[in-house]
Amino acid sequence: MAPRLADALRGQVRAVTRLGLPVISLSVFIFLYAPILVLVIFSFNSGTRLGVWEGFSLRWYERVFSSREWLGALQVTLWIAIGSTLIATVLGTLAGLALERFRFRGKRAYDSMLYLPVIIPDIVMALSLLLFFSAVNVSLSRWTVLIGHVAFNTAFVAVIIRARLASLDSRLEEAAADLYASPWQAFRRVTLPLLRPAILAGALMAFTMSFDEFVITSFVSGQGDTTLPVKIYASIRFGLKPEITAVASLVLLISVLLVIASLLMQRGTRKSVQMFN
Repeated sequence: MAPRLADALRGQVRAVTRLGLPVISLSVFIFLYAPILVLVIFSFNSGTRLGVWEGFSLRWYERVFSSREWLGALQVTLWIAIGSTLIATVLGTLAGLALERFRFRGKRAYDSMLYLPVIIPDIVMALSLLLFFSAVNVSLSRWTVLIGHVAFNTAFVAVIIRARLASLDSRLEEAAADLYASPWQAFRRVTLPLLRPAILAGALMAFTMSFDEFVITSFVSGQGDTTLPVKIYASIRFGLKPEITAVASLVLLISVLLVIASLLMQRGTRKSVQMFN
C-alpha cells in the first residue's frame, strides 16, 4: 500500500510540475516585459495624458527628432559610446591576450584587479572616478565621461576575448610556427581571424554598456555634456512628458539590436572554434 501511495504522490508532483513550471515561467516573463511593452505602446499615443490611450500617432517621435536638446544629447551619447568602444576594444583585446597567452610577474593580481569593474557596484565606481578626477584637478567634461566608460568597458571586452582564447586550440599556432611563420604572421593569419567575431562581440557589448550608462555618467559629466540617459532622468524630475516614452523606446530598440548582434557574433565565434578544433 505504501509503495503505491508513494508512486501516486510522485505522479501528482510530476503532473503539477509539468503544468506549474510553464505557468510560472509565463508569469515571470509577463512581470519582466509587460512594463516595457506598455512603454512602447504609449510612445505611439496621440494624447498628452500618460496611461490614457487616445489614438495612434507619431507626434512624440517627430517632436524628439525636431528637438535640439534631444538631438544634442544623442550626439554626446554617440560620441562617448563610439570613442569608449574603440579604446576599450583595443585595450581589452590586448589585456585578454596578455592574460591568456603570456606569463609574467604579478599576473594573478593583475587578473583579479582587471575584473573589479565588472563586479563592483556602479555607484562605487562612479564615486571613485569622481574622487580621482578631483584629486588630480581635472575638470569634468565629456572626456572624463569617456575615461570612465573606458574603465569599465575594458574589463567586459577582456572577459570576452579571454574566454574565446581559452577555447582556441594552441596547436594551431604551433602548426603555423612549424610552417616557418613568424609569431606576428601566426597571430595575424591564424589567431586574429578566429578572434575577430569575439572582438566584434566585445565591441558591441561595450557600445551597449556605454550607450545605456547613467550612474557613472551623472557623476563625472560636465555642464553641457548631457547624455540620453541623464537627459531622460532630468526630464522626469520636472514631470513625466509624453516624448520621454518615445526617447526611451528608441534607446530600448538600439540596445536590443546591439545585444542581438553581440549574441550573433559570439555564436559565430563558437562555430569558428568548432570548425578548427
